[in-house]
Amino acid sequence: MTRILVVDDEPQMLRALRINLVARHYEVATAADGGGALRQAADWHPDLVVLDLGLPDMDGVDVIHGLRGWTAVPIVVLSGRAGSEDKVEALDAGADDYITKPFAIDELLARIRAVTRRSGRQEDEPARVRVGDHVVDLADKTVSDGVRLTPTEWHLLEVLLRNPGKLVGQRALLAEVWGEAYVKETNYLRQYMAQLRRKLERDPARPVHLITEPGMGYRFVPAEGP
Repeated sequence: MTRILVVDDEPQMLRALRINLVARHYEVATAADGGGALRQAADWHPDLVVLDLGLPDMDGVDVIHGLRGWTAVPIVVLSGRAGSEDKVEALDAGADDYITKPFAIDELLARIRAVTRRSGRQEDEPARVRVGDHVVDLADKTVSDGVRLTPTEWHLLEVLLRNPGKLVGQRALLAEVWGEAYVKETNYLRQYMAQLRRKLERDPARPVHLITEPGMGYRFVPAEGP
């Protein structure tokens, strides 16, 4: 059973999340502040953390840093902070996803499923991934139907495809593909993502797989079904 640690200083929110997660067969522990969250994580070793940023004793970003000092457990931020700077700071600290309050429980559950699937198959990543009408072979670096990608397009696409369902922050993508000196060059991402959509999406103007999360980063949404 997947174990989820929920961290929030609002008792009603903790209760509602516990009820909804337990009803879907997750094992749930809760913490109302950052210190309690770090102690609970160290003692209980959850499979995923749902974390509010506005905690009474420390900022949630400091909790992320504390966790990342010793664990790669997936972290989904659930916060009332809607500003881009807050989102980018949390993602840069090591969060795997970010949802703004108020939120739909179905959206949270979908994000939880996505990041737990991702963490569960890191050692057995698929070599072939479908994007629209095309099949991308990550091992051979080929795309079906003779689609050709530049080395930079390949690198960017590979990072996204190896993180299915996960929000990958702008700074992380820029650092990975272009290097640390380019972490502010967000225009690079817009340009190359537009090129990838023209080559891979059925309707580049309405992408369904290579998705922009405004102010935060990008996400690869896998096709449903076989």
